[in-house]
Amino acid sequence: MKIGGLQRVSLIDYPGLICAVIFLQGCNFKCPYCHNPELVDPGLFRSCIKESDLMEFLDLRKGKLDAVSITGGEPTIQNDLAAFIKEIKQKGYAVKLDTNGSRPEVIKSLIDEKLLDYIAMDVKAPLDKYKEIVKVQVDQDSIRESIKFILKEKIPYEFRTTIVQSQLEENDILKIGKLLTGAGSYVLQKFVPTKTLDSRFLKEKSYPDEKLQSIKKHLENEILFVTIR
Repeated sequence: MKIGGLQRVSLIDYPGLICAVIFLQGCNFKCPYCHNPELVDPGLFRSCIKESDLMEFLDLRKGKLDAVSITGGEPTIQNDLAAFIKEIKQKGYAVKLDTNGSRPEVIKSLIDEKLLDYIAMDVKAPLDKYKEIVKVQVDQDSIRESIKFILKEKIPYEFRTTIVQSQLEENDILKIGKLLTGAGSYVLQKFVPTKTLDSRFLKEKSYPDEKLQSIKKHLENEILFVTIR
């Protein structure tokens, strides 16, 4: 497992639980505004954390942490992800997975094996705009399939979109809302330009709060619970 980083404690990454955050190295998308460039650009990769050291840490934190959030990069491109999660689950931790939804077969397998307790899927753009936003060829059907599967499953979930003003127009966000019709939870994430894969995006901005509130109101016609984060 290519473990690129570890946040030892977080109060915000797993709703309602205290968790550690594991950052996996490598991604099949190249979103220029990505805030984890050291997990996406091989030229920025650091030495990986040993899996045995991570598991030792989790053993020591039993009773103090409730859960583990696995993020990236893109976790579903890791071949040994299922075995990795099984070992974490055997230690008694709840597991949350962050994913871009590009590999629905992996998501299905993990959920069918009851290895996930929570899933968060990033929806980058309306389907017809995906390639433009993520800078690689994307199978739109795979994104659609992941959304449909998550919607019909019984585990807690959220969908979310990072709102970069130059990348998504208001109508784009509303089109994403149509794609997520019937969803229980959708998060509009404000873009914060602290570090980016493409340095030009350090000058980018999110929408003003009042504009996001207006968009949120429209989205609530399609989605039960919309949050600005």
